[in-house]
Amino acid sequence: MNDNGLEALSEKLDRLIEAVSRLAPAAPPESDITAADCFVWQAERGFLEPVPKVNRVDIGLIRGVDHVRDILVDNTERFASGHPANNVLLWGARGMGKSSLVKATHAQINASGKYPSPLKLVEIHREDIDTLPRLMTILKASPFRFVLFCDDLSFDHDDTSYKSLKAALEGGVEGRPANVIFYATSNRRHLLPRDMIDNERSTAINPSEAVEEKVSLSDRFGLWLGFHKCSQDDYLDMVSGYARHYGLDVDVETLRAEALEWATTRGSRSGRVAWQFTQDLAGRLGKPLAG
Repeated sequence: MNDNGLEALSEKLDRLIEAVSRLAPAAPPESDITAADCFVWQAERGFLEPVPKVNRVDIGLIRGVDHVRDILVDNTERFASGHPANNVLLWGARGMGKSSLVKATHAQINASGKYPSPLKLVEIHREDIDTLPRLMTILKASPFRFVLFCDDLSFDHDDTSYKSLKAALEGGVEGRPANVIFYATSNRRHLLPRDMIDNERSTAINPSEAVEEKVSLSDRFGLWLGFHKCSQDDYLDMVSGYARHYGLDVDVETLRAEALEWATTRGSRSGRVAWQFTQDLAGRLGKPLAG
């Protein structure tokens, strides 16, 4: 092949390489831990996406859960101070402020200004639990301390990703990094369907060992904080707290009657229902929910 042929072939190869490189996915951006105090783990890209404005309420507006609130705040303060602290499972009734309490606690810790560096909150989606080892590798190399948070955590039939969670929390050779703690919310205390556990018991050679395998996941959480359905008084206290905080000028008896009617139409009382009523009331009054 003469020089002209070699030159033409080289040009074709260069164009081919350029075309292939355009088809390849772009490299994920470098995660900048200093960009924010809250992040969402984007597992496919291997990237911590900053959240400039977090959807949360002030911790003083979360009513009816004073005991578990104090336990969670104390545990988080100890962790932020560099002292030993436990992984936490917040479980129980829907809409009683489990995830709101985690986010509000994180905000209170950082607002206090008592700690040498801000505490970081990283949310991981339930479907990305099997990528926990990769995320832990990123976090443990950082000088910051992290609350790793998974909302509405549970596992269905034939789902084996719970094993990744078990290993990341306390198992494996390395175990959980010292600068990471794991908080999860769930409607289930044992995170797995009861019929799944019962099925394991009925089909296993040693039923007790099979059940232990499933239940031991919850045991990785040193603290179990239970959230139960609220009373009517607690519900009305939540509504009143929201109304005062957001300056909704409504007669006390009118507020009570409308809040109870709203709960009746929903068939339940909870912090979420109280907040939804507050949104409806603010809309009718033409008041923004800010401040």
